Amino acid sequence: MPNRKPSPSKPGLAGPTLADIRVARERVSAVVDTTPMEKSRFLRELLGQDVYLKAENLQRTGSYKIRGAYNLLAQLSSEQRAAGVVAASAGNHAQGVALAARELGIAATIFMPLGVALPKLQATRNYGAEVVLHGHVVDETLRAAAEFAERTGATLIPPFDHADIVAGQGTLALEILEQVPDVTNVVVPIGGGGLISGIASTFAQLEPELGRRVRVIGVQAENAAAYPPSIAAGEPVSIATTATIADGIMVGRPGDLNFGIVRDAVDEIVTVSDDETAQALVVLLERAKLVVEPAGAVGVAAALAGRYAVDGPTVVVLSGGNIDPMLLERVISRGLIASERYLRLRIPLPDRPGQLARTAELVAEANANVVEVLHTRHGSGLQISEVELELHIETRGPEHAELVLTKLRDAGYRPRVDF
Repeated sequence: MPNRKPSPSKPGLAGPTLADIRVARERVSAVVDTTPMEKSRFLRELLGQDVYLKAENLQRTGSYKIRGAYNLLAQLSSEQRAAGVVAASAGNHAQGVALAARELGIAATIFMPLGVALPKLQATRNYGAEVVLHGHVVDETLRAAAEFAERTGATLIPPFDHADIVAGQGTLALEILEQVPDVTNVVVPIGGGGLISGIASTFAQLEPELGRRVRVIGVQAENAAAYPPSIAAGEPVSIATTATIADGIMVGRPGDLNFGIVRDAVDEIVTVSDDETAQALVVLLERAKLVVEPAGAVGVAAALAGRYAVDGPTVVVLSGGNIDPMLLERVISRGLIASERYLRLRIPLPDRPGQLARTAELVAEANANVVEVLHTRHGSGLQISEVELELHIETRGPEHAELVLTKLRDAGYRPRVDF
C-alpha cells in the first residue's frame, strides 16, 4: 500500500488532533520513561542508511502500552474512577492498565486467559490489579471483561480502538522526533493498530511544521495480518489467525478508528514469518544486547528479510520486551535453526562399532561443535543392519553448515537436515 499518506491538511484524518497528542505527552510524562534510542551498526550495513532502535522494550511495564493506558485513565471522571476500570489482555495491555490504575489510585480488574504466561500474570498482579483468569482464547476473556463492566459499572479500557489510547501512543512519535530530528522513516509493529495509528497520525499532522513527510512502514506477523485484506476491502475485515510466536500482535480484526488512520496515513505494510522473527530476536540479543519479545522484533525481522527499502535516517520501534524465559529459549533455538547456525541432522549408519566416533571426528574436523547426540535402532526407513544417529550441531552460519554436510557426504554418509 505505497504512497497512501495524505497531506496532513486534508480534512477528515481520523483520530486525535496534534494538540491532543501534545497534551497527552505532558500528561503521561509523570509515569512514562524516555526510552533509549540506540544506533544500529548492523542494520546500517544492511540498509545503507543510519538506523536507530527505539527501545520501548525498556519502558515501564516492558512496552509502550503504558502511554495510551495512562492517557485514557487520567481523563476519567471522579465517578468513573470510583467505579474502577476493567480490561482484558494476555500481556502488555494488562500491565499497562494495571500500572496506570495504581499510579492514579483506581481499582483495576484484569481478565486474562487461562494458561497466560506466568511472568505476565505475576507482573500484572504486582502492579496492584485484581486478576481474573477466564477463557481459553482472548475472545472469551474479552466477553467476560465486557460483562463485568456492564454488571459493575467499571470502565472498560480497550487495547487500541479509542482516541485517547491512540493519542497516548502518538506521544512516542514526538519522542522519536526529539531524539532523531532528521528522521525520514519509522518502522512499527502492527496488531490492532493502536501504536502505528498514533505514530502515523502524529507525523502526518506534523508535516507542515517539518516541511517534509516522514514515511511510516507497518509490519505484521504473516499468520495474523488483518490489515492488508482490510485495506483491499476498504473496511476492517476479520481474518482467521493461526498460531504465531508474535502473540503480542496476533489480532484478527483492525480497530475501526485505527483502520481509518492506517489507511490514510501509513505508507506501506509488510509481513514476516515466525522464522524471520526468531532470527531477528537472536540478532537483537547478539548485536544490540537487547531482549525483545517477538512482536517487538518484527520491524527488525522485516529489515533482515529485505521486506522494505529506506532512504534517509530510519527508526525501528522495538515495541516490547515481555517474553517468557521458556518461550525465549524456544525462540532462540528456532532462530538459530532458521539461520543455519544450529543443525539437527539424522544420519543412517551401519550397526557396527566406531561409527559414532567417526562422525564426531568428521564434525570436529569441520570445526563445528556437537551439542547433543541420540543413537537409536528404531528410526523410520532404516535397514535391519542400520542405526540412526541424531546430531545437534552448532555452526557459524549457512556456509559453515554446508561445509559440515559436505564433509559427511564425502565420507560416504547420508545426512538429512531435520527442521
